[in-house]
Amino acid sequence: MTSLKFLHRAHDEAESRAELEATHTPEAIRVRLEASSRESYLKDFIYGAIDGAVTTFAVVAGVVGAALDNIIIVILGVANLVADGFSMAISNYLGSRAEAEQRDKARRSETRHIEKYPEGEKEEIRQIFARKGFSGEDLERVVDVITSDQDLWLETMLHEEFGIPRHGPVPWKAGVATFMAFVVIGSVPLLAYIMQALLPGLTIRPFFISCVLTGAAFFLVGAWKAKVVEQAWWRGGLETLLVGGSAAVLAYIAGHLLRGLA
Repeated sequence: MTSLKFLHRAHDEAESRAELEATHTPEAIRVRLEASSRESYLKDFIYGAIDGAVTTFAVVAGVVGAALDNIIIVILGVANLVADGFSMAISNYLGSRAEAEQRDKARRSETRHIEKYPEGEKEEIRQIFARKGFSGEDLERVVDVITSDQDLWLETMLHEEFGIPRHGPVPWKAGVATFMAFVVIGSVPLLAYIMQALLPGLTIRPFFISCVLTGAAFFLVGAWKAKVVEQAWWRGGLETLLVGGSAAVLAYIAGHLLRGLA
């Protein structure tokens, strides 16, 4: 039994080593580095998806808690999808554009500094890489290489001094990602009610179906996010389900307590 475990362990280590070698060929490294320079809109999608599901299901739970008619759920839910989704998209667009403008301002400022006081900017590069462990001739060689290319010099200063990435998200793409996720995932809590409105003779329990579908949407979004960032998918799913479910429960309680006002 011990020898069998040893063989399995050796086989797994061999496979792992082979995978590492395959991902560290010059071509594989080039492809990976090119891919890493592309902007990711995962944050914008997750942001819109979770908020869309939470706010729309909050409408459903609040109206059900207040014991109002189901058609009100459809009206308020669709209004929330359009208005809140658009508001979030615009807010994300403006925030992303502000970051881009801040990045451009820092780039213009550092360009002026390099042009007007190159020796001072060279000293900044020297001290930056000295802190990274370079010294003597190696340090001077690094400084000479970086400062011989103004674009490289500028990007190095922006990244090392200000922590500004070379590229940022395209504002309109960030806004579109947020809006699309908000509308697509946010419509899930309404599906049962829309179906019931279109087919009046259909006998279903729309609130129960809405709870199940929304819970599944929360879990899947969280699991997908966790998989992308290489975390445990079930943990990410449960985390998102817990956050979204808590908001839904609070909305239901609020609607139930205020039902006498309707």
